[in-house]
Amino acid sequence: MKNTQTKGTSLLIERVLVNGTLQDIFVDETGVITSIGVGIARTFRGEAETCIDGAGDLALSGLVNTHTHAAMTLLRGFADDMPLQDWLTQKIWPLEAHLTGEDVYWGTKLACLEMIRSGTVAFNDMYFFMDEAARAVDEMGLCAVLAYGFLDLFSEEKREAECRATERLVQSIHGMKNPRIKAAVGPHAMYTVSPEGLRWVSEFAAEKEIGIHVHLSETEKEVTDAVSQWQKRPVKILDECGILTPRTVAAHCCWLDGDECSLLAKRGVHISHNPASNMKLATGRAMPYHWLKEAGASVTLGTDGCASNNNLDLFEEMKIASLLQKHSWNSQTLLPAGEALAMATSAGAKALGFGRGVIAPGEPANLILVDSHAVCNTPLHHAASNLVYSCSGNAVKTTICQGRVLMKDRVVTGEEEIVAGAAKAAASLVKRAREE
Repeated sequence: MKNTQTKGTSLLIERVLVNGTLQDIFVDETGVITSIGVGIARTFRGEAETCIDGAGDLALSGLVNTHTHAAMTLLRGFADDMPLQDWLTQKIWPLEAHLTGEDVYWGTKLACLEMIRSGTVAFNDMYFFMDEAARAVDEMGLCAVLAYGFLDLFSEEKREAECRATERLVQSIHGMKNPRIKAAVGPHAMYTVSPEGLRWVSEFAAEKEIGIHVHLSETEKEVTDAVSQWQKRPVKILDECGILTPRTVAAHCCWLDGDECSLLAKRGVHISHNPASNMKLATGRAMPYHWLKEAGASVTLGTDGCASNNNLDLFEEMKIASLLQKHSWNSQTLLPAGEALAMATSAGAKALGFGRGVIAPGEPANLILVDSHAVCNTPLHHAASNLVYSCSGNAVKTTICQGRVLMKDRVVTGEEEIVAGAAKAAASLVKRAREE
């Protein structure tokens, strides 16, 4: 994919709604917003190398997906509506055993395309063959934090191999010298990674000053098994191994108690709420947003992988999150639109270290233009309400990441090639698995 704007050029966006006021935005050649205001286009029009007429569209900070497995786009629709263990052991894991680096490359490109088309500018990814994922992200122009999925399965031999794989990925990503792409460590969960593995991951992440991406208390079984085997709940186990830090994103967190919510807040951990996946896989309980909020924890939004969602549309995820919280905890006022929007923008950007997730001078130009005249946005009484409760990613007209225009007027350069390449990779993957 070639970006629709050459890297290192200035950009003027005219006549967009920012916080309810029609304004102009100027972005310098470094991809940073330098000026916002009414009528400033007159000042910057001669200087800007690229101009976009927003025509009254809503300017919004780009969405941030804090938990996904991007290449699992290739598994979208492969197996649905099954008991969880059957789904994993009979369908997902056997297919993943045949994955190649080329599969992950095409699956990640397809994920990036889908995210660009639905207004996501940054994501937090954990999977395999992540050097190929990095290649895809580099080409597509998004921001990403990439982690190798570390699973030692309580084997010392396996642990050594996972440590080396993690080190190689971090070295590879650092060698890219691309500020849009960051490395993280990805201990899968406390039930797939030994205490020794968790401690190594924690120490390595601290040494390299990189993030930690982990699954936490997704199911009741995870909690009861931990108590049975270790006489401790998962949060306590991760805390004792040094995993809970301000650089950590913990996905799911459905089965937390009040004390655990307080501890996560105290440690500065960022929680990733994945409501669609939790509902589809019947985790049995919604993440306790009200407890986390009361504790002062940072709560962000994720989609999980496409095999258990089955899309990457964070507009849809915002609505599901808000409705699920209201329904599950019997409160019409829980997780209002403004808070859901903040979860998907500013909270996520801060969690991944890509600015503050706001449209303001000095911030990276990670922003999207949403069609204010679309049916889903008519009438426009309250923008936040429409964006959360009636919009979808299809209303996004333009996506800009670090000042680079990745989609303009719903057009993404190279889309047909990406779709064809991913479809071919998915078909080949399924064929290899069935011929085994």
